[in-house]
Amino acid sequence: MRKNVGPIEAPAVRPAAEWLNLGQIASVDVTSEDPIFPIEHALGVQETTGWRSAAEGPQIIRLRFDTPQTLQRIHLHFIDRASERSQEFAVFAGANECLREVVRQQWSFSPSGATEESEEYQVDLQDIVTFEIRIDPDRSHDPAKSQSYASMQRLRLA
Repeated sequence: MRKNVGPIEAPAVRPAAEWLNLGQIASVDVTSEDPIFPIEHALGVQETTGWRSAAEGPQIIRLRFDTPQTLQRIHLHFIDRASERSQEFAVFAGANECLREVVRQQWSFSPSGATEESEEYQVDLQDIVTFEIRIDPDRSHDPAKSQSYASMQRLRLA
């Protein structure tokens, strides 16, 4: 066995200051938006009340970058302290409408336990023009019959 004893350096990670300012470099499309919880609340640098859909059922958030971007990190944060539900989100990215799936995740919210989901993914995405998140807020029901609202506390990209 080969062994080294001594300090171990942590891998280099971009500092928080290097998160992209999405409001300056992209436009955003959303399928639905509660006026009290607009999408800007989830995309900013500061922690806020986040975004929430105005309609029940699956939703899409699409970022269109002004110039192609290289993405190395994706941070998503969801909070639901009130409902018992299983949510699924999928992230897609690519050049214009030619998107490929990057990650898909399911999470079960429960007011008596799991009320927050925070995910951070290390990625190597080059020349990204379109970044999309598809959220199905209630996987336990037929999406057409869902009575849950999609929400997202925060999205950050680096």
